This record gives sequence, C-alpha cells and structure tokens, in this order.
Amino acid sequence: MENTQDSDRLLIAACGMNCGICLGYLRDKNKCLGCRNVVPETQISRVRCVIKNCLHLKETESGFCYECEIFPCKRLKQLDKRYRTKYKMSMIENLESIRDSGLDAFIKKEKERWKCSNCGGTICVHRGYCVKCKEIKN
Repeated sequence: MENTQDSDRLLIAACGMNCGICLGYLRDKNKCLGCRNVVPETQISRVRCVIKNCLHLKETESGFCYECEIFPCKRLKQLDKRYRTKYKMSMIENLESIRDSGLDAFIKKEKERWKCSNCGGTICVHRGYCVKCKEIKN
C-alpha cells in the first residue's frame, strides 16, 4: 500500500474538504496553505471558519466532523448543499468515506478522482478544469 505523506493528510479539512483541489490552494497568488496547516492564521477564511473554530470539533479525537455527536450539523449541511449543487462534491460523503475507509484510502481515491487525464495536474473543484493545462473535467 502506498504511504500517504503528512502534508497530504494536512490538506483534508475537518469538514471533509480536500484543500488540495481548492482554488485557494491551487492558485499562485495569495496561495492558501490549507485549513489544517499549522502556520500562523493568515487566511481570513480560515480565521472566520465556523467549522474550524467549532467547540465540538475540539472534543473529537480525529479532528474531523464525522466524529462529532451532532454530525452533520446545520452549518455542515448548508456547506454540503452548496458544494453538491455548485461543484458536484459532497463534504458529508467525504467525511463518511474517511470514517469508513480511513484517511489514507480517501486521499488515494481523491488523487485519482481529481487528476487531470491530459497532463496529470489537478482539477480545481471550483473551476472544473485543470489548473495547469485548462483541460475540463469530464
């Protein structure tokens, strides 16, 4: 089995978002380092994130929302609905996959799911195309 690097693990946010496919992470200018990166909070979106700052999340052993007693909470359901509608991706399904199959298996599946078939780059969930070659995801 392929070993998942710690840097890959840090790109999976508590809410189930794969920061590695996020426009904020993939862009060159004002690049976000991911929601779980331990550098000082410089991204305003991370500072203000209701889920990242949730008191219930601090009580979980894993650091993921799936372990919370109120999973899925109202905020996560709202976020999930927006991402399902706009981007064809579900954070709740991501969290269930992590819970059921483990983080390493989830990361491996995500790398394949969001890999550009044209150049091997990464498809951006927010744009629907590869950030390197602009190939549109099928």
